[in-house]
Amino acid sequence: MVDPPPLPARLSRPGLIAAAGSIVWALVTLGLLVAWLVGARPLDLWFTTALAGTVLGGFGYGVFAWQRAAARRGSRSAQRGTG
Repeated sequence: MVDPPPLPARLSRPGLIAAAGSIVWALVTLGLLVAWLVGARPLDLWFTTALAGTVLGGFGYGVFAWQRAAARRGSRSAQRGTG
């Protein structure tokens, strides 16, 4: 059996993927907010979901960046891994 090829470097960097996902959620949130302001649609479950994705994505990226900075400093409590 042949092993699959490794992921390209740009797809294996977790910080980039987390930031891109958070940005997409923020753009969706902004788009739904603009649609509400012009009267095209109500603030409904889609908006709430997009807002939650934005907040949780930002929080998750913040924790990721914090752990990465701690690992670079050599903190003993920092998680070690790729990235």
